[in-house]
Amino acid sequence: MPDWKPIVGKAFSTDEFDAYCHTLTWNSWRPSFLVLHNTAVPDLSQEPNGFSSASMNGFVSYYRDQLHWSAGPHLFVDDHRIWVFTPMTTPGVHSPSWNNLSIGLEMLGDYATDAFDSGRGLAVRINAVAAIRILFSILGWPGDNIRLHREDPLTTHHCPGNHVVKQAVIQDIQASLLEVHSGEHTWA
Repeated sequence: MPDWKPIVGKAFSTDEFDAYCHTLTWNSWRPSFLVLHNTAVPDLSQEPNGFSSASMNGFVSYYRDQLHWSAGPHLFVDDHRIWVFTPMTTPGVHSPSWNNLSIGLEMLGDYATDAFDSGRGLAVRINAVAAIRILFSILGWPGDNIRLHREDPLTTHHCPGNHVVKQAVIQDIQASLLEVHSGEHTWA
């Protein structure tokens, strides 16, 4: 079993996540893009209050003890908070072809069945887009610098679910970047 990377295990509001990300230095590893995932299990009904420290410990047990991975995704996003799991300045484990190239962001929900455009699913989407906008701003990435997990040629399932439409998410990211950086850059 590979050595496990200890998790950060902290939850942030959007503003707190922005401040946290501005403390990071990307010297030893600099990702090239972000991969968007959904948890599927748990889905929104299984975490009615969003993730907790116990949820993060459960993910540690799953990734480290059951799957025997060296790390997990970088971020878990629910409808309330942004959780940092694997340190974002090191490679995580989340997408077989792209672990060494990308940040992995897991969204709470099963977007094969959960709505992504209303209710709690929409709140998760809004938080995920905010987290992505913050990272893209810091890393200088354009608003379309995402891939869906299902686009990985070595992935066998339809993550992050049919309700997650890549072009719609890209439009959300680009609009968020333009709103925050209006007059500074063109992110399209």
